[in-house]
Amino acid sequence: MDIHVVKSGDTLYSIALQHGVPMSQLILDNQLPEPDRLVVGQAIVIQYPEQTYTVQAGDTLFSIAAAHQTTVRQLLRDNPALGGGDRIFPGQVLILSYRQTREGTLSVNGYAYPHIDRGLLQRTLPFLSDLTPFTYRFTNQGALIQLDDQYMIDAAQYMGVRPVFHLSNLDDTEGAFSQDLAHIALTDQQVQTRLIHEILGTLHSLGYQGLDVDFENVAAQDAQAYAQFISRLREALSPHNIPVLVALTAKTSRDQPGSLYEGHDYRLLAQAADYVLLMTYEWGYSYGPPMAIAPIRNVRQVIEYALTEMKAEQIFLGIPNYGYDWLLPYQQGRRAPSISNQEAVQLAIRHYAAIRYDQEAQSPWFRYVDGSGQEHEVWFEDARSIKAKLALAQEYGLYGVGYWNLMRPFPQNWTVLNSLYHIREELSSGTGFFSSSAV
Repeated sequence: MDIHVVKSGDTLYSIALQHGVPMSQLILDNQLPEPDRLVVGQAIVIQYPEQTYTVQAGDTLFSIAAAHQTTVRQLLRDNPALGGGDRIFPGQVLILSYRQTREGTLSVNGYAYPHIDRGLLQRTLPFLSDLTPFTYRFTNQGALIQLDDQYMIDAAQYMGVRPVFHLSNLDDTEGAFSQDLAHIALTDQQVQTRLIHEILGTLHSLGYQGLDVDFENVAAQDAQAYAQFISRLREALSPHNIPVLVALTAKTSRDQPGSLYEGHDYRLLAQAADYVLLMTYEWGYSYGPPMAIAPIRNVRQVIEYALTEMKAEQIFLGIPNYGYDWLLPYQQGRRAPSISNQEAVQLAIRHYAAIRYDQEAQSPWFRYVDGSGQEHEVWFEDARSIKAKLALAQEYGLYGVGYWNLMRPFPQNWTVLNSLYHIREELSSGTGFFSSSAV
């Protein structure tokens, strides 16, 4: 795999010719909506097919995978034109492998709301180890607030992806992480017992096979109680082989001040849980000044601190799947809307704005002037920044990565991930696996 950065005068045809690959493959791997329009600084992922297979009458993805010592999921990852589905036809050429030596193995978790586009979910599932529907909330009496998640669970299990139950202290009325609600769940044993009982019942009735706890804005005085709550959950779920993961705010020191950090004791929570997710994003955020969402130097600092408190093989590294579009000059309190990484590139193309790349932050960005004459600054993720973040996970021997979130397409990310890493399959097989759809 190579990443070609568009230069002045480049066309998709000239890039394909330079690298010896079909234009159609560049369009597919990068999901270019307007392949005749590129912008200087745009990243284009190049893959080099090594082995292909022409579909014959009677073939299924399962039979092709079995005959070539691969898996259906790997065929789906290597052939994005399939869209995560099983429709193949005689004469269709499938890629069996690329000329690429993978650098390691990662578990891949992704978060998504239940209203995710079903086609997008189907295309994304082959690249995941875990799928985490967002989110189960609860009342101050410990009653779970139900989520319309059965479709996501079924789709995950069909693909052989582990569905993970997500519990948060989001307030059901205000939509913010409630310190008061967390305090009640962590200190009122009657409420906590009811909450755990309802979690266990939902896990078993719906088929969840993992638990992710995401309490944010936890009070400093509740830090130990939070770890005890996680430990109690793990004790209840361990006999059922259901792992417990806890999401951690990005800290760079043990005693880091601030309401976001003081209730998360890295050492105690890591001892209590099976895994942790480091939420290493939102340095550049909606109400802050323009900057990279996840500058690589900051991400590295969080990892290095975390490794003083826990084992590398416990850690999922959080990766953002979005960018922000700030209006200039920056004004405190004015909200920058979030955009998809693909939308960011389209903005640059539409406004003829060259994309720059901050080597220190390892992040792309650009400025443009809108139709009203107002200047904007955009920071987002592309193939280069994703490659850098995945390399950190490999460098430090982390267990995996977790994407916030899957609601917007980012095909370049999955191409880079699949090209450079084996994706760990947490379930031995799916319930469907396309074994019966012959052509």
